[in-house]
Amino acid sequence: METLFSEKVVTYTGTELRTGWLAQTFGVGPEALVAWLGPCHVATADLVDLEDQRAGAEIHAAMMLHFIAEHPGRDLLLTVLRQRLLVAGALQVLHRDPQAVPGGAWGQCLSQLQRQGDDLYLSERKLSVSIATLSPTSGLIHFALNVDPSGAPVPAIGLAELGVDPRLFAHRLLKQYGEEMESAVAACRKVREVV
Repeated sequence: METLFSEKVVTYTGTELRTGWLAQTFGVGPEALVAWLGPCHVATADLVDLEDQRAGAEIHAAMMLHFIAEHPGRDLLLTVLRQRLLVAGALQVLHRDPQAVPGGAWGQCLSQLQRQGDDLYLSERKLSVSIATLSPTSGLIHFALNVDPSGAPVPAIGLAELGVDPRLFAHRLLKQYGEEMESAVAACRKVREVV
């Protein structure tokens, strides 16, 4: 699995969740996880979450750290489980990786940062957005953390306020997720089927 942090600034609109977008935009794939910094403006019509779409929700933030993963194959449950693994990995990096999260005031908030399903929260303030879905040929995941949550339609917090360097954090999470995927493939290779 390829992993990449791109310095290209891309506004996430929801239309990026499609087969081959990572290959077309960043030259990676067919299985990859790419991170970049950019604004987020998802209109109701472009939401993948049907409950949010019915509610007329929108997603906005002045700056987010975005991750999109593409995995070949069409298994929605497996894609959702990979999404949860990515989000849990982000929480682990934020809790335990001193290189990605310097000390200071942020260290005092660690006990309050929690994962609720596929999102991260600090008390009632939302740190992330996330969705998993299928295209005709692959499972797709979008996971993003607020850097500057200005414009968010819900109470939100960002990495900047927490003193977290988004680029450094991105590199640590990319490495962790890539290693998890490699480890999972290795685990599959060392077992035999039973009847």
